[in-house]
Amino acid sequence: MFIQKIENDKKQFLDLLLLADEQEHMIDRYLEKGEMFGLFDDGLKSICVVTNEGSGFCELKNIATYEAFQGKGYGKHLLSFILQHYKGLFNVMYVGTGDHSAAASFYTHFGFQYSHRLRNFFPDHYDYPIYEQGKQLVDMIYFKKKL
Repeated sequence: MFIQKIENDKKQFLDLLLLADEQEHMIDRYLEKGEMFGLFDDGLKSICVVTNEGSGFCELKNIATYEAFQGKGYGKHLLSFILQHYKGLFNVMYVGTGDHSAAASFYTHFGFQYSHRLRNFFPDHYDYPIYEQGKQLVDMIYFKKKL
């Protein structure tokens, strides 16, 4: 298993990125300005994108694992690497997720704490309703972690 920074042709991983962010135009807003990392274990398993938001802050914009490999620790391994990689480079990492998202417990497991909420984010930014676990996502919930 190894993690590699991906610097070219990031759009080739769109199928995986779309698992965490369902609309391509939203991914286009951060893909080129972000740093992308892939976790490989006999092929690509997980990917993430982190952006520099200025003033000592970075944001985890996307982290996804192919569905066939979810629950096997790949996402945890990648997030652990990312947190260590950006420690000392930034003061705080933010991550946003849907208001009904199961991902919230994933992030709190890593020490992320609630930061703030962007009301009506999903209806305002996506062309169609986004559902997770049968519930429509409305607000974006942000978590933060001191690095």
